[in-house]
Amino acid sequence: MVDPNSLPRVTVVTPSLNQGHFLRQTIESVLSQDYPNLEYIIMDGGSTDDSAAIAAEYSGRLVFLSEPDKGQTNAINKGFRLATGEILAWLNSDDIYLPGAISKAVGALTANPNAGFIYGEGYLIDAAGEITRRFPHTQPFDLWRLVHLSDYILQQTCFFRRSALNQIGPLTESLRYGMDWDILIRLGTRFPAVHLPQYLACLREYPAAKTSSGGAQRARELHRLLIGHTRRLLPPGALVYGLDTYSQAAQRWAASHGHPWLTGRGDALRAWCEQYIGNLVMHKQGLYPDGWAGTTLHLMLTAQLGVAVLSGAVPVWADQLAGQRLRVYSGRRLLGSYPVTGNFRIALQHHDPTVPLSVRIEASHHASSPRDPRRLAFLFGSFAWQPQEEDEAYPVV
Repeated sequence: MVDPNSLPRVTVVTPSLNQGHFLRQTIESVLSQDYPNLEYIIMDGGSTDDSAAIAAEYSGRLVFLSEPDKGQTNAINKGFRLATGEILAWLNSDDIYLPGAISKAVGALTANPNAGFIYGEGYLIDAAGEITRRFPHTQPFDLWRLVHLSDYILQQTCFFRRSALNQIGPLTESLRYGMDWDILIRLGTRFPAVHLPQYLACLREYPAAKTSSGGAQRARELHRLLIGHTRRLLPPGALVYGLDTYSQAAQRWAASHGHPWLTGRGDALRAWCEQYIGNLVMHKQGLYPDGWAGTTLHLMLTAQLGVAVLSGAVPVWADQLAGQRLRVYSGRRLLGSYPVTGNFRIALQHHDPTVPLSVRIEASHHASSPRDPRRLAFLFGSFAWQPQEEDEAYPVV
């Protein structure tokens, strides 16, 4: 039998206020985990419903603290300060973990000792706790997309290394809707992140949920957040979340007013909006799901000293791409101009370990056709750090 004390301690914090109707299911999803070295803290904001009575049923298995706080973000920070775990997570009082989630997360962090956090796949559930669909946005880690375009990470599936959080500081308490996106950006620009392709948790969607009811206030906060991280007055992500916000508002208006055309077409409208926003995200970055890169591609890597290697391919059958040349910029600085053909690797030296490496790749040629009007430049392979000693194995093209 494994000694629980030999395993990293995991602390889960649940912020809660008058969520007694969901709280039991959340508690059960945490305490039924198969991970033995677990600490569970519920930070209650002074609930007047049956939350305290429900928590009392689990006396000795969790810590329940009920006192006024300054909101959800403040409650999470207070819980993290009380936590004794090496690995931290927060699970909102209307969301749930799936069986085995914590063991899988600890395994991924153990296998990736440099990672600041891991995240996984998740489901959306309704008010009754029934799964409605997969959380549609999760993808492998892409720092540029996270910083500039969208929060594709389901926070409920995130597990953070305490040492990484200690270095970047607590959640930003002035943020009500985007504190999870903000902490993920701050961690992602300093530490590697790991996407675990396994289902770990569920996000509950219902009209009264904070994300669903945030409306224009949420969109404005996310816009300010993105300005702070990108130093751009109109970051592309502001457009993405603006469209998302107002498309949801239109659907709610149609449902409440019984609009004869839109009523009953809510699911179709939602699917169309998600597809349009997804296409917008891909166009802004210049990277498509089938692996093709457009004529301008944006990429970003966590702050580190070393050699960044861009790999890809220019198919020999693509006559329109003959003579392809890639110009790579970091900000306004040209890092190099590289002729590419067939399979290629380009090594980029990065000399400042305190800032992320952000590059813009501009292609001289593109291919398109009536059947596929996209302006395609090359097949993207990867963009990743290589150890300094492997410079010779990846020469500049």
